[in-house]
Amino acid sequence: MNTLSWRWLKRLMPKSLYVRTILIIVIPTFIALAVATFVFFDRHWSTTTNRLAYAVSGDIAAIIALAETVPSTAARQEVIDKIAIRTDLFATFDVGRKLDRDPKKYSSPLRQILDDALNERVRFPHIIEARRETEELAIMIETPDGLYTVLVPRKRLYTPTTEVFIGWMLGSSILLSVIALLFMRNQVRPVRRLAEAAEAIGKGQDVPWFKLEGATEVRQAGSALLVMRDRIRRSFNQRTAMLAGVSHDLRTPLTRMRLQLAMMPEGAQTRGILSDIGEMEVMLEGYLAFAKGEEGEATVKTDLAALLDDIVQTARRQHEHVSFKGSEAVMATIRPHALRRCVNNLIGNALRYGKQAQIALSERDHAIDIVIDDDGPGIPEEKREDVFRPFCRLDASRNMDTGGVGLGLTIARDIARAHGGNLVLEDSPLGGLRARIWLPV
Repeated sequence: MNTLSWRWLKRLMPKSLYVRTILIIVIPTFIALAVATFVFFDRHWSTTTNRLAYAVSGDIAAIIALAETVPSTAARQEVIDKIAIRTDLFATFDVGRKLDRDPKKYSSPLRQILDDALNERVRFPHIIEARRETEELAIMIETPDGLYTVLVPRKRLYTPTTEVFIGWMLGSSILLSVIALLFMRNQVRPVRRLAEAAEAIGKGQDVPWFKLEGATEVRQAGSALLVMRDRIRRSFNQRTAMLAGVSHDLRTPLTRMRLQLAMMPEGAQTRGILSDIGEMEVMLEGYLAFAKGEEGEATVKTDLAALLDDIVQTARRQHEHVSFKGSEAVMATIRPHALRRCVNNLIGNALRYGKQAQIALSERDHAIDIVIDDDGPGIPEEKREDVFRPFCRLDASRNMDTGGVGLGLTIARDIARAHGGNLVLEDSPLGGLRARIWLPV
């Protein structure tokens, strides 16, 4: 199988584990059923039907042979009636009558087998007709003296094992498939719950409802997930504690320096040192905020439209060229303070490098989009991922004179990803930069 065929086959495969499991169970079952049915018809049914057809043809040949030994028509019919009692073959004889049409080939397998048997045993022209009202086959045989009409009950040619076999095969296959599907449903449920727990942990949510269940492999995966969650939390708490301690230790000498400068005569030198101290304090706050994040905040079902409108109203107090589009309520489970900080960082960047900022809220399939557009200089496409690195600032479009420590976009993306979404940068219709936050529903 070449690569193109394999890719085409993979596209046709269902994505759900449950549906794939159904196919794994059902397809081999029905293949086995089809093979068994073919073998049955090729061997048992064909062999049995041939034997019955040749037995009936032999009885008919015997009836004609005995009847031909009797000279009178009445005596011939009497012989035929006596034989019919013992063979269940009811026959009549019409002197001088011929077939009203030529013999033909038959599409029915049963009638074709009987026709072949009659050609071998009787060797007279004949026609086979099915009479549904009496569940019989009428065989008309043309002899030199006249026409024999033989009524053959279906029980002489038909074995009921066909229905029994097919019914047993279908019934057992359906029963086994249902049992297997119910069993697999119970096996797939823990996998689905594990995926939901992993998604919730990825969004930073607690999962008290999750418990280890299912097969051994699923329990191992669940246990590994919980261990990983605890390790991540422990590592994060250690990093936060370390940076908080460093920040506290550095604030003490900075405060002493500020107090000493306050006691000195004011001048250009003291003002410069005070400015440096203020910049260092801002950097420390930025580092601590980056390390701490918003992990301690609980998730709450929130109206994003109302939250963004409040953020925009607050931003308008300092800059009037801020607008918001999206009046309909859009509910989502988020950390309100964290998302507020994320959007504020992006609005601050937009207003720092541009003259206006436009915020829009929209919904699409299984996701919510929050878009912040500005009319600033933008960022070259090849450098857009670089700005998400901590402490990274671009001289060309975001120079050092604009302030900041290069953590705003990093914190914003971390918050978006902590909600299970992401933050990407694109070209804005206003000519500047577009920051798009997407959040899963």
